[in-house]
Amino acid sequence: MSELLSVVVPAYNEFPVLEEFHQRISDVLGATGMSYEIIYIDDGSTDDTAVLLNRLREQDPAVAVIELSRNFGKEVALTAGLDHARGDAIIIIDADLQDPPELIDEFLREWRNGYDIVYGRRTDREGESWLKITTAKWFYRVINRLSDVEIPRDSGDFRLISRRALDALLSLRETHRYMKGLYAWVGFPQKEILYLRQARAAGDSKWNYWRLWNFALEGITSFSDVPLKMSTYLGVLTSSAAFLYGLYFLVRTMVLGNPVAGYPSLILVVLFLGGVQLICLGIIGEYLARTYNESKSRPLYFVKGYHPSRSRASAEAESRINL
Repeated sequence: MSELLSVVVPAYNEFPVLEEFHQRISDVLGATGMSYEIIYIDDGSTDDTAVLLNRLREQDPAVAVIELSRNFGKEVALTAGLDHARGDAIIIIDADLQDPPELIDEFLREWRNGYDIVYGRRTDREGESWLKITTAKWFYRVINRLSDVEIPRDSGDFRLISRRALDALLSLRETHRYMKGLYAWVGFPQKEILYLRQARAAGDSKWNYWRLWNFALEGITSFSDVPLKMSTYLGVLTSSAAFLYGLYFLVRTMVLGNPVAGYPSLILVVLFLGGVQLICLGIIGEYLARTYNESKSRPLYFVKGYHPSRSRASAEAESRINL
């Protein structure tokens, strides 16, 4: 039985680039000599992405389309695609052509050499501002300092995952999903491939700085409890400082009396302690909110429509006839 390669492609308002992407990915997959399926996930797009995806499915028997009931976010859309992937090896790639499909051949070579996860590591990021590049670099430094799991730097979702690694990954059904951390957490032999990330072929990035900030918080709170410990240490430190400051004023009053002066320093101390308390409450609130969401045990997503590849549908029909 020949090996099957599944390609999972999340898409949110990617109409301008989808046809070019599909042509390039099909050319690459056809040259591998493997059987393959391309699973597109429409994550509640508001443009004509869903219409185009279903047109591609009619033209290409290898295409499957999953339409989610609304926009659940990229991490959940990826999970939906991975849930439906049947391949012995699974490729994850974005539709914006920033990650070159031509690198898939190298991914497959390393997979056959025994690596369960082969991921692309960006050596440069064309078309992105210096601020975004700098903040991304510092984010990886911070999260790897805080986390017990080493998360590869400058790597995105562009990667190959073996079937056994995917089965392990899909057993993790947490609501707050930081996929790059989950890829690292499951373990298994992993290999990086260096590449130059291109600018978007068309359309606009969906990741503004506010979403990136929230995404960074997601990663840190998902894989580290260090901020909670830091808030404890900060509380102990400020309490000790307040005690020493109070002791200083006690001695000063006993020696010099009780002058009225000191109002500015009093206000400064009150504001400082109040700020520390609010920061600590905010950190605790972030973790509490995530615990609350996990406790509800809601499904990760709902599917509005699932259209399997025509090759898969015909194979299943033939299997039922043989039974």
